Formats: sequence, structure tokens, C-alpha cells
Amino acid sequence: MAALAWLLIPLFAVVGAAIWGSWASRNKTTGDVAELAGYARFRDAMERAHPTFSDSAGPEREDSARPEREPAAAATAVTSSSSG
Repeated sequence: MAALAWLLIPLFAVVGAAIWGSWASRNKTTGDVAELAGYARFRDAMERAHPTFSDSAGPEREDSARPEREPAAAATAVTSSSSG
């Protein structure tokens, strides 16, 4: 009977090691759900209209560092009249 007790000790150690090994190698990631939700929030933030310098509380300047662009219709009208 004492020999059986000595054989159970390694058996319990193997079972304990198997349980610990499966717990240690478990999948710790939450999947792509959190990453895709973060990317969707980032994309929404980039699509929102950002305030310009004139919209902010700072002083207004007439000479803007970023000149306004002409609308596409006006640019094509100018090019078509100069070609003919």
C-alpha cells in the first residue's frame, strides 16, 4: 500500500502540471473586437470636421497661412475660357 501512495504523488504532480500548463498557455487576447472598435472610433474622429483657426477663440487674421482653394467649377470655367 505504501508503494501505491508513492506512485500517486507523481500522478498528482503530472495532473497539476497539465492544469497549470493549460492555464498558462490560454489565449489572453480579447480578439479583434476591441481593435476594430478602436479603429472605428479613430476613423470617426478623423472624419469629423475640425475647427479652423478662425473658428477658435484666437484673434482673426486676414492673411491666412493656408489660402482658400477655388471651387472645382470655377477652376474648370477659367481653364476652358483661356483655351479657346
